[in-house]
Amino acid sequence: MTLGQFFSILLARWKVALAVLVLAIGAAVAISLLLPKQYRATSTVVVDVRSPDPVAGMVLPGAQGYLLTQLEIIRSERVALRVVRNLKLADNPQTREQWRESTGGSVDIESWLAKALLRNLEVKPSGDSQVLAVSYTSVDPRFSALIANAFVQGYIDTQVDLRKEPAKQYASFFDERARELRERLEAAQARLSEYQKQHGLVATDERLDIENARLQELSSQLVAIQAVTAESSSRQSQAGAAADRMQEVLLNPLISSLKGDLNRQEARLQELNARYGSNHPQVIEAQASIAALRERIAAETRRVTSGVSVSNTINRQREAEIKAALEAQRERLLKMREQRDQAAVLVNDVANAQRAYDAVLARLNQTNLESHATLTNASMLSPAVPPTDPSSPNLILNVLLATSVGLVLAVAASVLLELLDRRVRTFADVVQLLGLPVLGVMPKPVRRGMLSGRRDRPLIARRVLGQLPRPKGV
Repeated sequence: MTLGQFFSILLARWKVALAVLVLAIGAAVAISLLLPKQYRATSTVVVDVRSPDPVAGMVLPGAQGYLLTQLEIIRSERVALRVVRNLKLADNPQTREQWRESTGGSVDIESWLAKALLRNLEVKPSGDSQVLAVSYTSVDPRFSALIANAFVQGYIDTQVDLRKEPAKQYASFFDERARELRERLEAAQARLSEYQKQHGLVATDERLDIENARLQELSSQLVAIQAVTAESSSRQSQAGAAADRMQEVLLNPLISSLKGDLNRQEARLQELNARYGSNHPQVIEAQASIAALRERIAAETRRVTSGVSVSNTINRQREAEIKAALEAQRERLLKMREQRDQAAVLVNDVANAQRAYDAVLARLNQTNLESHATLTNASMLSPAVPPTDPSSPNLILNVLLATSVGLVLAVAASVLLELLDRRVRTFADVVQLLGLPVLGVMPKPVRRGMLSGRRDRPLIARRVLGQLPRPKGV
């Protein structure tokens, strides 16, 4: 079928096409007028996802995913049940009668009403903004506005509940945990106090410094007394071998005086021997005096050397005492260090228990604050008002759709009738049906002019001659 044939069919069947088109438009208009009018009320709510949480102080996650989650919360049955309870829709006698007729009382009326409300609810984001549009459609414009605003308020209340309920659970958990940690902290402090009381630890570091100073002092004394003991031992050895050459003996004034007297007596003895001989009484007396002086010098030397021995013994005893005191001080210092380390472990236990208790107490205070907070990041931007014009049925839109559908049906009906009742409308149809060439086409009759009264000369509008076969021999 060519385009010309198609238009010729439409031109021939224009009455049928027009009837189909008018019928479609009339049906759309009739249906639009017969259907009950529906009114859509829209309330908008803004969800601020960029500002930090007023209690926790943290920024909320990505805006797109968060908004989609809030959209699903608005369309949830929990919000719908809150709307039913807030508006007390279940107490309406007409509503209860409809519920009994629909379900026979086998379903909870609040759940039935919630599902019925959700069927006419529409929630969608407003472009790329943080605003959600909540729309409700019903036959009553005031009821539509009431339900739309109730859903927004129910969503805000539900969002507060969704924040408060887990916060209350966390608060209960952290309260129990804080009580346990407080008991651990008190036990650690009691152990530390008991240990300090048993070992007399008040200022461990200061006392340890004093004991270290004592240990260093005893070490210095030991080194000094060891040097003195070595020197006294050397002098004692010298006293046993050559006592008269000891420094104590040489510097002793009495021994020096006695040696001077001895030298004078020996000189006098030599003089007396030379003068009177060895048997003279004065010589004998001088010899006796010299022997007495020598005895006194020996006795005094023994006394001096015995003092050196006593001093050496005393030094050795002092050295042993200082060694014992040094070992005792070292053991005491090691014990104090051990006590300090044990006390440091107990102090560390107390500090760890205190930090854990402080952390849990901070979370407990935060969750308590969250469990009592009524703040939320969602707020109603514009409340719904009762619409003045119905949202459906849209007469103009329905007429346009019916026109589009009617045109398609009109064309289809024209083509279908043509296929059922085929007509010859153009010379092309003759060629196609008979398979013979067209010799000519009769011209259309010439109509009289509308303005001039003369008759135009007949003209051939169009002439087509077929190509006949030429005779043989021509």
